[in-house]
Amino acid sequence: MNTQEVTMSKTGEATQIATEDRLRADLYDFLGLILARPADQNLLQQTANLTGDKSALGTAIGALARIAKHSKPRAVEREFNALFIGMGRGELLPYASYYMTGFLNEKPLAALRRDMAARGMTRAANVYEPEDNVASLMEMMAGLITGRYGRAATLADQKAFFAKHISPWAGHFFADLEAAKNSVLYASVGAVGRVFMEIEAEGFRMSAE
Repeated sequence: MNTQEVTMSKTGEATQIATEDRLRADLYDFLGLILARPADQNLLQQTANLTGDKSALGTAIGALARIAKHSKPRAVEREFNALFIGMGRGELLPYASYYMTGFLNEKPLAALRRDMAARGMTRAANVYEPEDNVASLMEMMAGLITGRYGRAATLADQKAFFAKHISPWAGHFFADLEAAKNSVLYASVGAVGRVFMEIEAEGFRMSAE
């Protein structure tokens, strides 16, 4: 049964969202949140309460929940800083431009900014990182699904955005995060992201058949 859920866009219009799309958006939002800043106690508790089935994604989510249950905010902050901030730079650079060209602030960022403008997306006033960081892109994808920036995007528009700005590099980033030497909690975040990106890519591929 394809159940529907109603959500409100920023224009105040009611939008029908299929339950499976709401779940997709929730996972994109979760990844965006946990990758944007070090997880605090509240987010760690929410993560520890997650449950998964026996699928590859469910197994990855279950593993993340178990690690979150035993994680402390101070240790997670140290881990986050080592991975993404460091002295000058962290172990990983979570930006589309870097993964796609080897440099920051390159053509992928310019292309993303054009597509953001076309879809009514704007960077928050208190955010200073380039828009092509992985956390922002996860949040954007969730917003497209739910209609956060206006009407909910069609599957074709979601597919186009994913194929252009996420698919070429996010899977590689999540695999690197999973294997990073400083990853503990975030290794499991990487596993969840990697499997989810594979599922999304396959889902979009099948939608064209």
